[in-house]
Amino acid sequence: MSHTLFSHRVLIDGRLVRARVGWSGDRIDLVAPAEAPCKGDVLLGDLLVTPGVVDTHVHVNEPGRSEWEGWQTATAAAALGGVTVLADMPLNSDPVTTSRDALGAKLASMQGQLRVDCALWGGVVPGNVAELAPMVRDGVSGFKCFLCHSGIDDFPRVERADLLRAMPVLRDAGVPLLVHAELESELAEAVQAPDDEYASWLHARPPEFEDAAVAMMVELCRQTGCPVHIVHLSSAGAVDLLRAAKAEGLPISAETCPHYLCLRAEDVPRGDTTWKCAPPIRPNANRELLWKALDEGVIDFVVTDHSPCIPGLKRLDTGSFPDAWGGIASLQLGLASVSTEARRRGHGWARISAWMSQGPARLLGHGSGRIEVGARADLIAVAPDAGFVVDGTALAHRHPLTPYDGMALTGQVKHTWLRGHQIVEDSQLVDVFAGQPLPRTSGLPR
Repeated sequence: MSHTLFSHRVLIDGRLVRARVGWSGDRIDLVAPAEAPCKGDVLLGDLLVTPGVVDTHVHVNEPGRSEWEGWQTATAAAALGGVTVLADMPLNSDPVTTSRDALGAKLASMQGQLRVDCALWGGVVPGNVAELAPMVRDGVSGFKCFLCHSGIDDFPRVERADLLRAMPVLRDAGVPLLVHAELESELAEAVQAPDDEYASWLHARPPEFEDAAVAMMVELCRQTGCPVHIVHLSSAGAVDLLRAAKAEGLPISAETCPHYLCLRAEDVPRGDTTWKCAPPIRPNANRELLWKALDEGVIDFVVTDHSPCIPGLKRLDTGSFPDAWGGIASLQLGLASVSTEARRRGHGWARISAWMSQGPARLLGHGSGRIEVGARADLIAVAPDAGFVVDGTALAHRHPLTPYDGMALTGQVKHTWLRGHQIVEDSQLVDVFAGQPLPRTSGLPR
């Protein structure tokens, strides 16, 4: 059965044009600039039609910790926020995804619960090198490691020697190594702030931790030839290192997150630990430099790092930043928060889509993140100027805790199509669980 839509604003080849887009099955087979619709077209008027968002940094936590977040709640939030493909991190599920057996448990847990398509990252931990190549054959899209404590003991950090064993395996398999890049060291001076002041956390994770870690990963990327991707970059001090590495031709990339682009350390309320994450949200001057690096292309794209937990772990009763779980819940709000801030800075929807669809799709090795013939029929229709105030209790996430609660954003997703199936209509979920596990189908572009 064929489906077509018409809008005055369809994002094609970086331009907004009047166009018809059609599909049969799960692939786009018609992209036609047109001044007027044809009979049978779904008429979208001035709604902006763009590719679905690809979010390659999401902690779903199922199996084992679905009380933190699970497939049904996470993928519902994704669909409502315009995300058609997400990639699940190998923690904080139980078991962590560091073996073929654990990968099998993860795949089994997904059955019948997905509203969007979900790829999987595996994990590199000390001693699991023999599991890596078999997990690639089973469909993981790449592997993540931590250079510091991950927050849970069953996903330990790796040392340089562990990486030198693992990275050639990943290079030969054609998949990237994703790195939580913080190398902890002795702090220059003791913090003077009480635990319920954000300065206590900001001081405990200085940008130098990130800068040292990025420098080490540039060196190991050069030494092994393994593709390296720096996740959730928050330190602008690492930008020059990445710029030089890219100029050298090294296969290295980096992402940042909405909370580093849209939030500021100066605005964190005392004791409001919903703002805590690692690396931390830094001051405004740092934020401005991240935007500059994103505009330049040194930072490749933007993903949420949606990392929720049960409310008790946020320690809101004491407001203790050192004791609270570090993670920002934002999966449903990624597109709206970034587009609000980006448009305020003069960036158009072509840039926003490149940062939130094309770039992540390239890392994932699945799809183009574009509206073109042959691409997945993953589409969203957005009312770009529609404003709303975030109500955490109204989000589809498992828990309502988010630092965006009460903030005014613009850009409301009205419709979402996943491989041609409408999964959101008029900003409401359609009762369709069309999502599928998404195995990697190609190696990284060279």
